Amino acid sequence: MEQEVQPIAVPLPQEPALLPEWFSAFHQLVTILRRECPWDRKQTHETISHLLIEESYETLDAIAAGDDKEFSKELGDLLLHVVMHSVMAEQRGAFTMQDVIERVFDKLVHRHPHVFGNASASNETEVKQRWEEMKMKEGRTSVLEGVPVSMPGLLRAQRMQEKAAGVGFDWSEKHDVWKKVEEEIVELREAIEGGNKEHINEEFGDTFFALVNAARFEDIIAEESVQKTNNKFTRRFAHIEKRALEKGKKLRDMTLGEMDELWDEAKELGM
Repeated sequence: MEQEVQPIAVPLPQEPALLPEWFSAFHQLVTILRRECPWDRKQTHETISHLLIEESYETLDAIAAGDDKEFSKELGDLLLHVVMHSVMAEQRGAFTMQDVIERVFDKLVHRHPHVFGNASASNETEVKQRWEEMKMKEGRTSVLEGVPVSMPGLLRAQRMQEKAAGVGFDWSEKHDVWKKVEEEIVELREAIEGGNKEHINEEFGDTFFALVNAARFEDIIAEESVQKTNNKFTRRFAHIEKRALEKGKKLRDMTLGEMDELWDEAKELGM
């Protein structure tokens, strides 16, 4: 006969408007899960690190969809990971949730002297420049330090370009940026004609990097742009699959011309 398990009560604030009490209750909830749940107890920073990335992308999807209910839920999932990692750190004596909050609190105050001090900043550009200058004074050896290597390639390229631009390493004229793109495409074609795979790979990278720079000058986030195209391709290809099924055909048995007709049909439908 199974032993009856007594539920563990999590004291919830009586007043829903009291954010500190709700946060404290949430922290306590995660602490209880780490102690009582076999799965949660087994996890480490490393075993759930990929889930933090997944939750971040799900949050971005909710933002792109304009779905505030889903956005709220995904922010909660992100908060869970922040608190879970903090509780794990507390349990191994590394740092506490309070340390996490105090450090980011102090950093935000310190890096906004135009808000909390005597400095002034009349526009966004000045704020960004001052932010990077303060990072260097805090001990960084390069303005590119802090850009995660594991970031998606296009996003990492744009962040590095933004940081370099913040200290003046940037194109002054937009037409020069597009001229660079054209030069890189010519070099890519020459590399392809040469047939050296390593050189072709390098020139592809240079072309992507130049295009990201052009996107930045057009005030476009290259990563978001290519993701929109990915989503568009997904919608149109799904239409091809749907219409082929309606026609009783398999894609592998259709000609490219037949599939192109369905692709154009999807375009006409605004997909």
